[in-house]
Amino acid sequence: MRFFKTPHLDFMKYKFVALAFSGVVILAGILNMTFGRGLKLGVDFQGGTLLRVKFAQTTSIGDIRQALKGFGLGASSIQAIKDFANPNVKNEFQIRTQLPAAEGTADTELEAHEVMATRVIAGLHSEENKLDAQRGLKDLNAIDQKTLAFLLEPAAPEDAPALAARIVEFRKDNGLIENFGQVEALGVKAEAVAKLKEKTYVGSLAVLSRETVGPQVGADLRRKATLATIWALIGMLVYIALRFKIAYGVSAILTLTHDVLFTLAIFSFTSREMNLTVVAAILTIVGFSINDTIVIFDRVRDNLKIMRRSPFEEILNASINQTLSRSIITSGTVLLTVLALFLFGGEVINDFAFVMLIGVIEGSYSTIYLSCPVVLFWQKIFKTQKTPGKK
Repeated sequence: MRFFKTPHLDFMKYKFVALAFSGVVILAGILNMTFGRGLKLGVDFQGGTLLRVKFAQTTSIGDIRQALKGFGLGASSIQAIKDFANPNVKNEFQIRTQLPAAEGTADTELEAHEVMATRVIAGLHSEENKLDAQRGLKDLNAIDQKTLAFLLEPAAPEDAPALAARIVEFRKDNGLIENFGQVEALGVKAEAVAKLKEKTYVGSLAVLSRETVGPQVGADLRRKATLATIWALIGMLVYIALRFKIAYGVSAILTLTHDVLFTLAIFSFTSREMNLTVVAAILTIVGFSINDTIVIFDRVRDNLKIMRRSPFEEILNASINQTLSRSIITSGTVLLTVLALFLFGGEVINDFAFVMLIGVIEGSYSTIYLSCPVVLFWQKIFKTQKTPGKK
């Protein structure tokens, strides 16, 4: 499957245009990260608690913020989660809270965030739910399967474990249970439902996910994420230098550094949070981009033997053209997959898919327009021989 039979496009002609374009984007990103709003660090790197909650009724961000003010967390980040099936319903939110930095160990900081998260969850419940909790009743949207089976056992001793599993599964699929009628519709007998009404109440919200990271741990993760990226780039440099020559290794490392900085620059202009998932996406981009680059360098090495009398720039151009169909097919299939993840993968994987979407496009661009020109510039600057590849 080849899109181009015998392409003769002059990619090297636009090397300075590509360098200027990349320079402008990266410089704008660096200025934004330094003097503008910069990268918005997530809980992974900054510390804090990330809650994803779903309310039984439509709720506004203003109501949630008002409730958080009672805990001194009115400045918390609150984001509504879109429901593509019901776009007019706004009852699912992501809340990020952060306590002021305090002296202490990582364990005590983490404990303080956990306590605050528990208080926030309790504070978001309706007044009726708070009274039920004071009476000693348990929240049907929060109790675990084992406890639920224990409560059902007096009314349904044989079926209690299976019924509890059914209720928990329904809760996972729908986010929360809105009323006891839904429990009865699952096949739970009236006697068992009546027993649940004596011991539990239907909470006005359910916690879909909860993530807590202490500030010290966040700083450590930030440092390790940076080191992981740097070591990955160094590893690529050593591998390419050994497989080809130092010129190719330098070209690869500069191209990959460009890919990372270019992606971060674009990402900095969005309101998305920088977290470990984004770092994973950036490292994936590095691996994807170097794969394309190696294919072109392999063809360059072969053409150095075949096109001995041709200028080095012409050899580079021919190598890009000969691998163009392969590059388009590879990048195209990955792009379609990532696009599907971005559009239909849901909120959890959306940041990863977004970064990959940027990376696949600009990674293909940098492989063609930057990696080979850098090798050419190296040859001209250091006056290396006409055919610098291994024989």
